[in-house]
Amino acid sequence: MIEIKVPTVGESINEVTLLKWVKKDGEWVERDEVIAELESEKATFEVNAEKAGILKTNGQEGDTLNIGDLLASIDETAERPAAAAAPAPEAPKAAAPAASQAPVTAVSNDIKATPVASAIIADKKVDPSSITPSGVGGKIMKHDVLEALNNPGKKAFEGQTLFSRNARKEKMSNLRKTISRRLVEAKNTTAMLTTFNEVDMTRIMELRKVHKDKFKEAHGVNLGFMSFFAKACAIALNEWPAVNAYIDGDSLIYHDYADISIAVSTPRGLTVPVIRNVESLSMADIEKKVLELAGKARDNKLTTEDLTGGTFTITNGGVFGSLMSTPIINIPQSAILGMHKIQERPMAVNGKVEIRPMMYLALSYDHRIIDGRESVSFLVRVKELLENPELLLAGKDPVKLLLEL
Repeated sequence: MIEIKVPTVGESINEVTLLKWVKKDGEWVERDEVIAELESEKATFEVNAEKAGILKTNGQEGDTLNIGDLLASIDETAERPAAAAAPAPEAPKAAAPAASQAPVTAVSNDIKATPVASAIIADKKVDPSSITPSGVGGKIMKHDVLEALNNPGKKAFEGQTLFSRNARKEKMSNLRKTISRRLVEAKNTTAMLTTFNEVDMTRIMELRKVHKDKFKEAHGVNLGFMSFFAKACAIALNEWPAVNAYIDGDSLIYHDYADISIAVSTPRGLTVPVIRNVESLSMADIEKKVLELAGKARDNKLTTEDLTGGTFTITNGGVFGSLMSTPIINIPQSAILGMHKIQERPMAVNGKVEIRPMMYLALSYDHRIIDGRESVSFLVRVKELLENPELLLAGKDPVKLLLEL
């Protein structure tokens, strides 16, 4: 019998959460096949079978396990089942029903309703889930449909009844606990302040419109906004190094590189994977890395290495419709840039009012290390680089570069 124990996943991590059994108790597993997914306070990781055999699980999904605890065991002496030798043939798909077999109303057959109620639902195109049934066994009656039509604003939460008072209690995941702890720590241990500006996105949007197809053809990825912002921040971080520094006790740690963390929202919570050496990457390299990290976050495949070591963070609340916000610092970093929704607004341009696609920018920073001059100048520099994308190539005006000015 082979014992599989909870592996060590990083310094100072003593426990993990059993997220999911990929293979069930009593199932045959192959060597190196994934049997379970675990979650630490930093990342999600998989556990593989060390030998082929019959799996015996130890623990339920949602359990908290200590490092070194017995996770599962494998009976490698068990005989391989015949079913494990080859996958079962796929069952043929049932033929689609003929058009003449379709029901005459739009009401699903699993919705219980009287004939009159079904006719009204089909005629008025009422969502059956918005109707509270009053008939025996949950049957929808005629007056139930009429009530829903007369009071269209009254609708319970999905899966709930009207005027429900139900409350649910769920255990916090390790990831949510870590997010909670770090946010409170950031608030309590930093002198956090936020400065704002706005950027005219006209040039970037025109550039993307002209070159997006050729960019996709040449590099295999879409040309998004994040590469422009990451590149602009990398240049500005080099010019204002305090924004790219840490406080470590009585010392300041400056970084001669830009490891930029990108905030990614997942169903389980916020994760902040890192793009390393952004200052040395091309636009295509950045876009490829953003796509890779977003995919790993979506599939819960981010590793501890992906999530540690950033020197600055960019977060984009605009994808959710945020017009303006004050992002919170991702400690131990000293600053975070918040992107927001692009919205057309009337702007004064050369003495005339023009409609321009504008985005508010917010820079939250630790005032213990970054002064007002540095924070404002950093954000103004990012704005300049974004409004003049040609500056991203060398950080300077091409004409001035040519004339060595």
